[in-house]
Amino acid sequence: MKKLVLSLSVLLFTILLGSCNLSASKKTVSDPVELTVTELPEVWEVNESQRSNETKIQVAILLDVSGSMDGLIEQAKSRLWNIVNTLTTLKYKGETPRIEIALYSYGMSSRLADNNYMRQITPLTTNLDLISQKLFELRTSGSEEYCGTVISRATKELEWGTNDADIKLIYIAGNEIFEQGPISYRTAIPNALEKKIYVNTIHCGNMETGIRDLWRDAAERGRGKFFNIDSNARVVYIETPYDDEISRCNERLNSTYISYGRRGSEYQDNQIAQDRNASSISKSNYAERAVSKSSKMYDNSNWDLVDMTKNNKDALSKVAKEDLPKDLQGKTTAELEKLIAEKEQERNSIQKEIAELAKKRQAYIDEKSKEGNNNSDLGIAINKSILAFATEKGYTAE
Repeated sequence: MKKLVLSLSVLLFTILLGSCNLSASKKTVSDPVELTVTELPEVWEVNESQRSNETKIQVAILLDVSGSMDGLIEQAKSRLWNIVNTLTTLKYKGETPRIEIALYSYGMSSRLADNNYMRQITPLTTNLDLISQKLFELRTSGSEEYCGTVISRATKELEWGTNDADIKLIYIAGNEIFEQGPISYRTAIPNALEKKIYVNTIHCGNMETGIRDLWRDAAERGRGKFFNIDSNARVVYIETPYDDEISRCNERLNSTYISYGRRGSEYQDNQIAQDRNASSISKSNYAERAVSKSSKMYDNSNWDLVDMTKNNKDALSKVAKEDLPKDLQGKTTAELEKLIAEKEQERNSIQKEIAELAKKRQAYIDEKSKEGNNNSDLGIAINKSILAFATEKGYTAE
């Protein structure tokens, strides 16, 4: 998390499923919200020939979840929506690419892990809410970090694009020596490059250790970037005068969604749950998520009537009455079409308002950033390299 969805707001880096440690614990008001939403097929997809011709940016995030990596997981949760917002600025020949994120965890000790201490948390998906949900479910526990094996798994298991214009990136973050496990990174990385997948490494610790433990060598072999971060450092946020207004817009935005399908209401609940998770990190993170939800990348065609009919005008005729919310089951097709049109107009207006506020917000952040902040974290590392790869590929950033 063969096409799938959610749910760095997002290294940016859900990088779909279950936590690495499912032991029960008492919940507090500040605990992350955890639901049981799983990936469902997108009901009203474009046909496969259209999908295969789309330009894609695909990012697989491989996170070390061994016992010392709590800070890394916190950074991933904190930077998801910021990463997403970086991705949404990119265009190829004036068109918005399809953006997919996948998540793997490795280094775990859990009954849910395979013999190589890893698992796919999500396949490549557009479901941002699901990515967010799964990041907040991650727990750390373990000590065996097989970098070569998880790179090999991601290369073989994920549905990578085949267009020359596609950007295909793996980001692996962790802190132990890179050469462990049954598959050497010296074998796994060339296999990734055969598919034009570039491998980036993010070492959690000081640079000398990262070089000694082969993280730089792996990045060089993978034609990617090598980064060093302090995984225990708290993400630095710049709060702006626009955050509260963007948050209020987000609440109005949620009211424009109309669920359908047997599990539509569950997905809609998860949308609210991931709002709460973002808010539990910081006010700034909540605003970042709201900005992500105003972009084309945030598409919920598989459970929302407005997005569904935007992509396929004839799709409404295929929805059974019993798959609609109870208060809409008695409405005629004409009445439903009118309601959907009204919600779409309202949503477009709110998204435009958020987009304008987001520009002012970013200008404020850019100005404050000049005052000096040399901190590096998972999100900063991923964002920098994504923009560098995009430039090399001929993409432009809005």
